[in-house]
Amino acid sequence: MQAYFSSWGQEGIVDLKHELEQVLMFISSRFLLGYEVREMMLEEVSSLFHELENGLNFFSFLFPYIPTPTNRRRDKAHIRLKEIFTTTIRSRRSSGRVQEDALQRLMNSKYKDGRSASEAEICGMIIALIFAGKHPSSSTSIWTGAFMLSNTKFLIAAVEEQKHIISKYKNQIGYDAFSEMDTLHRCIKEALRMHTPAQMLARKAHKKFKVQTKEGKEYDIPEGHNIVIPTALNNKLAHVYNDPHAYDPDRFGPGREEDKVGGKYSFTTFGGGRHVCSGMALAYLQIKVIWSHLLRNFELKLISPFPKVDVSKVGQEPKGKVMISYNRRQLQCY
Repeated sequence: MQAYFSSWGQEGIVDLKHELEQVLMFISSRFLLGYEVREMMLEEVSSLFHELENGLNFFSFLFPYIPTPTNRRRDKAHIRLKEIFTTTIRSRRSSGRVQEDALQRLMNSKYKDGRSASEAEICGMIIALIFAGKHPSSSTSIWTGAFMLSNTKFLIAAVEEQKHIISKYKNQIGYDAFSEMDTLHRCIKEALRMHTPAQMLARKAHKKFKVQTKEGKEYDIPEGHNIVIPTALNNKLAHVYNDPHAYDPDRFGPGREEDKVGGKYSFTTFGGGRHVCSGMALAYLQIKVIWSHLLRNFELKLISPFPKVDVSKVGQEPKGKVMISYNRRQLQCY
């Protein structure tokens, strides 16, 4: 993290969207990919994943096999990524070299019947893991920054919290410190509520059950039916969230906790129940690491218009560049 942002000058203007996408790719590659990929071909892998992300739009979602230029680039990128990871897997197995990363764990994994995962299966899973670990966090980290830099009240509160953290932990900012960043956590959570990475979730009913509306009307859900949860709509329900279209992280704070008051599954950005997103804690931690560093080391200002949602994408991603100006600083503790 520090190494990446050390390339920034004393002051300047950058595209926050580009910068955070790069940072998240570095973070994801650090714990998912091996030394071979991370140190020797990360730039190529990052570019290939960018092509995969560009292919994640509504048109490609509905017509995934139509040979449009976007789909062709997506498919070529997918093939090249499989080649890179297959070469890495074979190299490790032939040399006996072992690394501490997710790729190695997948290589060592076995199914219940004792069968090892094939190269194709490992490649598919590692691509899915990188995509899941990087793509949603990238979008949310950008929205978090755009909202904070557009709302002075919450930006000041987040900076004050960092001062308190520095006062308590000095330069030893670790997991415990990140766990205490409640203000920053709420800023991230509110960005997730406003612009959820997954606009809907699909589930299958394994047994019949009833659902009840707030008006008391009941509906029967038969066994075997598929259910779609419109996350983007759920997060804006006026009877759950006060002024739902306003950015207000305090709605999750003590005394309000609107997501809990509204019911068990009022906040469904990460799903819920048995199938809640297993990467939820990691997503929050990644974004906290990034924004804690930025708030402690830079004065930031949003200089481009607040980003609009890119309606062509499956997730609620910011459209276009998000330009910010920065000045280096060393945040003083109390």
